[in-house]
Amino acid sequence: MKVTIVQPEYSTDMSRADELFEKELALFDQCDSTSDLIVFPEACDVPALAKGLEEFRALYPKYNARLIAKAKETAKRCGATLFFNGVCEVDGAQRNTTYAIDKTGEIVGYYYKQHLTPGEVGKNRRLGSKYSFEHSEPTIMEIDGVRYAFLTCYDFYFYEAFANIARYNPDVIIGCSHQRTDTNLALQIFSQNCAYNCNAYMVRSSVSMGLDSELGGGSMVVAPTGEVLCNMYSRVGLESVEIDPKKRYLKPMGFGNPDGPHHEYIEQGRRPWKYRPAGSAIVLPDEFMPYPRVCAHRGFNSVAPENSMPAFGAAVALGAEEIEFDLWPTKDGEIVSIHDGTLERVSNGTGKVRESTLEELEKLDFGIKHGERFKGLKIVKFEDILKKFACHVIMNIHIKVFSYTDPYPEEYLKKIVDLIKKYDCEKYVYFMIGSDIYIKQFKEYAPKIPICVGAGQRPWDIVDRAIELGCQKVQFFMDAYNDEMIAKAKAHGIICNVCSDDGPEAAKKFIEMGMDTILTNDYLAVSNVVERTFPDVR
Repeated sequence: MKVTIVQPEYSTDMSRADELFEKELALFDQCDSTSDLIVFPEACDVPALAKGLEEFRALYPKYNARLIAKAKETAKRCGATLFFNGVCEVDGAQRNTTYAIDKTGEIVGYYYKQHLTPGEVGKNRRLGSKYSFEHSEPTIMEIDGVRYAFLTCYDFYFYEAFANIARYNPDVIIGCSHQRTDTNLALQIFSQNCAYNCNAYMVRSSVSMGLDSELGGGSMVVAPTGEVLCNMYSRVGLESVEIDPKKRYLKPMGFGNPDGPHHEYIEQGRRPWKYRPAGSAIVLPDEFMPYPRVCAHRGFNSVAPENSMPAFGAAVALGAEEIEFDLWPTKDGEIVSIHDGTLERVSNGTGKVRESTLEELEKLDFGIKHGERFKGLKIVKFEDILKKFACHVIMNIHIKVFSYTDPYPEEYLKKIVDLIKKYDCEKYVYFMIGSDIYIKQFKEYAPKIPICVGAGQRPWDIVDRAIELGCQKVQFFMDAYNDEMIAKAKAHGIICNVCSDDGPEAAKKFIEMGMDTILTNDYLAVSNVVERTFPDVR
């Protein structure tokens, strides 16, 4: 198979866009029938830097249709499979898309970039991104007997995806790319790493940032062994190389063992528990999880004991966006989940949580008060909750107040935050705190974790306190709120939680008032109301 990689000229000067697009079309015309595979770079319909949303929207509609027509014509004329990247509109939103065109000139598939940069979904471009938060398998296209997988630009940086791609045994990985801020050496390392770990040929096409530039460029072909077969560095034009897409690299699967693919050797010793949380159970982080939401207050505690693993598990299994739970420290410094500062209401023990050791608490029954079927249930450690549910649900973590005049004990604060970091779920939690002194402490120690202001001793000042303290959310309690407070919170971009009535009718009222998150003890009943009211969100 003869592979041709194309590297057009690129510029940060928007005024050159027409000139550069015409030069790009001329590179299509230079492709000939000796090629079996032709690859063009990312954003072929944005040939110069679009510095904002307005410029982006001015470029791609101007060039997109001509680009697609030229790509189809070229593939058919050359009798080659051709890949290029541009904008594709799907369900009314623009997506960063790699188009696959077969040798008859027909579009036979699309690859949507899986890791969108902040600039692509931020103020500059606003590409559709909802699909990128959903579980999906790697995109594999088989064209004329060759199995193709894909990476686009930013995708190259997420090495954890390589092992997943390798499971599907691709022959060639198509890398339509830019990566304009990396050196050519770094780009070569990325490409070699991917080819070697996936046991496939990496065919990467990019843009030249200038003949003397050490950044960007790097259109190249890399063999499964990691050998670089060609590298265009910063040259403009086309280069070709012959490959055998079915050729694989086999190596000893451990010293003295039979030969096999590198990725299969790695699979023999894989320990997923050592990595960042991942997989189909991962939900949208707090920043992206839509509103309105229903938060299972102390878990789904109308069916299982409050602040217990069965209550949390029931809520998560039913699809709760959030769970809420309360944290107290023990006498010996462990962090446990219990609402009251005392033991009598929810266990067969007596006394204060803070005056009991974890060993003493674990001897108590925290299920019998809810019913005989939960007899023997033990108190839950904060770390137990994180082990089981980190990144599987948003966690509204209520930091219980010891004193409104004294600071929160620093050793407990650090332990709570360090456990959240240990289980890699900073983006999936927020603290609900009623003490302004505590809020300042937690903000200083963990500035990336949002804070929800609790009623505390001044429930009617909750919105003003949130504004003053720079907090992202408020949690109204009982009837200590009015329309004016909600409107003021909204005007300052502050999310409104409410913890009050469990009834479905109350839920409708809260939604109409503009509440964002409803905390409820009866998760399913309230969730059903919200789902009927907002079916598109939920």
